[in-house]
Amino acid sequence: MTTAHLPDAAPSNWVDRLAPVSLRPWLKLGRFDRPAGIWLLLLPGWQAIALAGAMAGHWPDLWLMAKFLVGSALMRAAGCAFNDIVDRDIDAKVARTAARPLASGQISVRQALGFIAVCCLISLGILISMGPLAIALGAFSLVLVAAYPFMKRITWWPQAWLGLTFNWGALLGYAAATHSLGAPAVLLYAAGIFWTLGYDTIYAVQDLEDDALAGVKSSARRLGEAAARGVLVFYALTLALTLACGVAGHLGPLFYVALLLYAIHLIRQPLRLKLDDPMGALALFKSNRTAGLILMAGLIAGQWPLH
Repeated sequence: MTTAHLPDAAPSNWVDRLAPVSLRPWLKLGRFDRPAGIWLLLLPGWQAIALAGAMAGHWPDLWLMAKFLVGSALMRAAGCAFNDIVDRDIDAKVARTAARPLASGQISVRQALGFIAVCCLISLGILISMGPLAIALGAFSLVLVAAYPFMKRITWWPQAWLGLTFNWGALLGYAAATHSLGAPAVLLYAAGIFWTLGYDTIYAVQDLEDDALAGVKSSARRLGEAAARGVLVFYALTLALTLACGVAGHLGPLFYVALLLYAIHLIRQPLRLKLDDPMGALALFKSNRTAGLILMAGLIAGQWPLH
């Protein structure tokens, strides 16, 4: 079986370099060759665990963070596989996605469904160790995941729905850490929605021409020449809500230092975004892992008051 290198995966990704040939289609089905998405799904959960720890005056629960790491990787893989089942005909028409395992016929729909089932069963085993509220939130997230692939057919803003979905971990992580929900967690979740709306608009710049030909809607297509200004607005809302989260959580001054660095990192992205530079857009999108880690570090540091 031959495999094709996908253009939005790094040329030196570990799947193409190290994985057995027979496993490569399965790992690519779950996007393990492109870990940026795992980070972006994982970080809201880690940030919420860090927020809960900081509000209680201690370090985040490392065991809980490890559970979120495994669960996020598996649920992202399951979500990508489900998305590919729904979009296999569209993916075959888009240059960036035509080599995906389902679109190219390397994996069948039935096999992909089995892959999803395995990922979900393992994730369920992790979820049931987190308490009733977290279990309920985790179960509801499946509604968001299941609806997402259809959003690009019915709205110009599928990136907003992705924001609702990808940042659900902010609520889940806080609930798993504290067995409750509160205003700081809700504000962190809301901030994450606009963060995702911004970075996924940047990501969609790669597909402007192909999406137009395939009839796929996106925030990048809707905004057109105003895409960079739109991302700047989304990120401004992200920063305002993150600031409100810190205030509501009574975080210490080091959080606000990190928030300034986070702001600089976010604002530089729309300033550098060019609609005729898809590779540049991909690099800006990937830089959001660093942005998310900066915010997480700030949330951890928020446990220390100024004396």
